Amino acid sequence: AAATALAACDVDLTQGGGAGGGAKSKGGAVNVALLVPYGSATPGDDGLARALENSARLAAADLGEGKVNITVYKTAGQAGTAASVANQAVAAGADIILGPLRSDAANAVAVAVAGSKVNVISFSNNTSIAGGNLFVIGNTYDSIASRLMSYASAQGRTRVVVVYPQTPVGQIGRSAVVKATAGTNVKVVGDGSFQFSEQGIVAAVPSIANTIKETGATAVMLTSDSTGALPLLAQLLPEQGVSPSVTKYIGLTRWDVPVQTLSLPGIQGGWFALPDPAPVAQFNARYSSTYGGSAHPLAGLAYDGVAAIGALSAKKLAMTKGNLTQSSGFKGVNGVFRFKADGTNQRAMAIAQVTNNQVQIIDPAPKSFGFGGF
Repeated sequence: AAATALAACDVDLTQGGGAGGGAKSKGGAVNVALLVPYGSATPGDDGLARALENSARLAAADLGEGKVNITVYKTAGQAGTAASVANQAVAAGADIILGPLRSDAANAVAVAVAGSKVNVISFSNNTSIAGGNLFVIGNTYDSIASRLMSYASAQGRTRVVVVYPQTPVGQIGRSAVVKATAGTNVKVVGDGSFQFSEQGIVAAVPSIANTIKETGATAVMLTSDSTGALPLLAQLLPEQGVSPSVTKYIGLTRWDVPVQTLSLPGIQGGWFALPDPAPVAQFNARYSSTYGGSAHPLAGLAYDGVAAIGALSAKKLAMTKGNLTQSSGFKGVNGVFRFKADGTNQRAMAIAQVTNNQVQIIDPAPKSFGFGGF
């Protein structure tokens, strides 16, 4: 099971072998510099750093001794510190950098080590920083929107109104949806933006509802999550006559986190995307049995990063951009994924429907690239 979880789609871990191909460490193992926010003043960062380290070491153990050497560097959650320790890591012989967590630190690290030709796989999902020697492994809006719009197109939900807050994140979400309609039959027929406050949402909902009705929209795309505008929108839009039984509600964020979100009236029958539940459940069980407690929702990203590195190592491939962006991708705890030449990523996700306050998978995540919308 571990070999299956860690193998790249065209790599067989049973073949063994060292990293080769330019790896600098003794014995052929790949030297991985793991940059995590130990020492950060932000509440929760130390716990998240521990979860990321635990997951990375779990993946390294699954690969087998002598495949990957992990050295942890503490970033304190600061871009300057991250850049400094990244330089230390390269000087110490790092073949690749995994982390840091946030986009400002990731960008600083990539710039700092650009001259060394060492690639960086950041835990960020911010596509604006991707490119050059910097890859993002976090689940991006682009990847989520692409999966959802492809499915909506196949189901005949081709007229979409995007509802989003007037914030930078809201604009990114809207742009991702518009971009994702390319190559599908879906058209964005209207926008429903609002000021990001309770008063702003309440004031904007009547106009948004009218836009949905007047454009003949067959779906409404909500970019907000449960800690933002989603609860209010899911209540007020149906009250304004936007019936979920007529107009499909689609979410750009996870509607099953926290679980109470699933009881919102407006999202009943609605769709959202999530990683393949089976490998995620397997990872969570293994993490709990190994370390005790539950895995942080982002912990699997560290496992996936080491999985990709280890899969290339098994074929004696160096950590070059060309090898990292192989079209067949890799298999991790969040399902199949691959890095794109622009530094972003694509993940195979399942489509879920909210049915009676529960998650129902209505279109499983593809197991490999080349079909099912990929």
